[in-house]
Amino acid sequence: MDYYGEEPVGELWSHSSLGTSEQVPVAHFFRDFGTMPALEKNALELCRGKVLDIGCGAGSHCLYLQDSGLECTGLDRSCDAVETASRRGVKNTLCKDIFEVKVGNFDTLLLLMNGAGIAGTLEGLRKLLLHLAGLLAPGGQILMDSSDLIYMFDEDDDGGVWVPGNVTYYGEVTYRWEYKGRQGSEFPWLFVDFGTLQREASMLGFEVTLIQEGPHYDYLARLSRPAYENRG
Repeated sequence: MDYYGEEPVGELWSHSSLGTSEQVPVAHFFRDFGTMPALEKNALELCRGKVLDIGCGAGSHCLYLQDSGLECTGLDRSCDAVETASRRGVKNTLCKDIFEVKVGNFDTLLLLMNGAGIAGTLEGLRKLLLHLAGLLAPGGQILMDSSDLIYMFDEDDDGGVWVPGNVTYYGEVTYRWEYKGRQGSEFPWLFVDFGTLQREASMLGFEVTLIQEGPHYDYLARLSRPAYENRG
C-alpha cells in the first residue's frame, strides 16, 4: 500500500527457518508481464476460461489476464493486498482464505510465485489439493509452481539428505516477514519437489504434467482431472 500510495517505502525482509534472511524489493510485486520470469509468463499464457488467482497479492497476474480478455478473480487473505489490487484496476477480488471459498466452477486455478507454498506442509498439500478439486469446472486445470530445496541440504554418505529433526519433509519451511522494523507472525510455507507433488496429486486422482523447469530448481506443473471426476 505504501508503494502504490504516497507513503515512503521501507525495507521488506523475509526471515526463514533455514537461517536465511533476504531483502525483497517491494517493486517485485508490481512488475508487468515484460519483466516477469519465463515460467510465470508461460503459466499466464496457459490460463483459459474463468480464472481464480489464488494469492493474488497486488494483482499483477490478474491485470495481465484481464487485458488478455479472460475473466479473472484475484483472491488473497490480506485485505490490504486486495484493496491495492482493486485500486490498480483488478475488477473482481475476494478477501478470503482459499478454504473459505466453498463453491466454484473455475477453468483455471492459478498459484504462482511458489504458489504451492500456501499448503504449508505435505499434509496441508493433500488437504489443499482435495479442496481445489472441488472448485474446478469439468476439464479444468490447476497451474502451480514450486521449487525443490534439495540443493540447500547436505548429503549423507549413502546419498540421502540430512534434514533437521524438527521437520518431516525438507521442503517445509517457516517464514516471518519484516517491514520497516515491524515483524509479522511466523507462518509455514511448503516447497515441494515435482516427484513428491506428482505422487501426492496422483493419489487424489489428478493427472500431473511437468510444463517447464526454471533455472534454479523451480518448475511449473499442470494438474487436471478427467471431466467425469470433477464435481464443481
